[in-house]
Amino acid sequence: MSIASALGFSSGKKVRYAIVGAGDIAQEAMMPGVSHTGNSEMTAIVTGDIVKAHALGERYGIEHRYGYDDFARMLADGVADAIYLATPNWRHAEFAIPALQAGLHVLSEKPLEITSEKAQSIVDAAAASSARLMVAYRLHFEPATLDAIRRIRAGELGEVMAFTSAFAQMVDPANHRANSGDLAGPLLDMAPYPINATRYLFEAEPTEVVSAVATRHAAAGFGADVDDTIAVTLRFPGDRIAQFTCSYYANAINSFVVAGTKGSITMDPGYTFGKSLEQYRVIGGKRSHESFKATDQFGGEMAYFSDCILNGRDPEPDGEEGLADLRVIEGIERALASGRAEVLPPFHRSRRIDPDAQERTLRVVSPPEPVNASDPSRNQG
Repeated sequence: MSIASALGFSSGKKVRYAIVGAGDIAQEAMMPGVSHTGNSEMTAIVTGDIVKAHALGERYGIEHRYGYDDFARMLADGVADAIYLATPNWRHAEFAIPALQAGLHVLSEKPLEITSEKAQSIVDAAAASSARLMVAYRLHFEPATLDAIRRIRAGELGEVMAFTSAFAQMVDPANHRANSGDLAGPLLDMAPYPINATRYLFEAEPTEVVSAVATRHAAAGFGADVDDTIAVTLRFPGDRIAQFTCSYYANAINSFVVAGTKGSITMDPGYTFGKSLEQYRVIGGKRSHESFKATDQFGGEMAYFSDCILNGRDPEPDGEEGLADLRVIEGIERALASGRAEVLPPFHRSRRIDPDAQERTLRVVSPPEPVNASDPSRNQG
């Protein structure tokens, strides 16, 4: 019997989470909203900065505080039923696998890992465990995104043929996202958003990376080995095309257009959190605009995952969803290296988003000042 199942939940209604990794995304986006999920609570924190652990523990009333080196002890102590994993991407397997082996459920930030091989090792650990694994695709629970999916499924856009996206932020060269060797740059950090969007809007898996181009601007101030901007074209079944550009050195934008034979939907913004997402529609020659109320996307995804745990259901954005995006990322890496089109290995996604079951509308929560963590964006003042 696993440690978690032997101990049972802290109550019949709440899942106890250990926050593993306390950088800007955990502090700004996830931790402030846990208390209003109704079915989740923070009982432990694990970070490489023990000063941060104690400060955040005092702020949120988190009793159990650990360093990364004490992770195994945290698992053995039985102080959590699940972990929210927000370490750098290349450390996900390091914590997810032992957690799953100990019977703790895992909510992992995306991408699931940095290679499909490492991601598969996490998926295999979940398959061998009684615990559940979910990848934190927060937009799978966001009302504006789910509305676009509903409209496409209802045929309002006709046959969906094309997708175009721009996603950029001016990243501070001092941030770890730009200082991690070949793991730095927007491909692993930002590209999962348009890749995932193409897959859930087309409801299909790409078959080919038609082209991938990267640039390095000296004025960006990054290392000589960091691609600060990438542009990608993907081919999907049915001669559908998706194109996107991600950049660490362009002014902030996060938008996309999905177009079909009868109309189009533009989302601008389309990927952000903490703000309203906007839809601009042209359907049957008629233009319309809808502003969707901002929601706590992070609290919403945790509430959904906890609901799955408490009711014995498998979450939709599971390990297979994480593998699907890494398959594309690795194809882009090959295309960047070869300068040629790269055929992607066959892949079948067994589940798709269920808008009615997954939509969450928790109110937005304002984050407090971070502790020893900084926003990745450079000061453009």
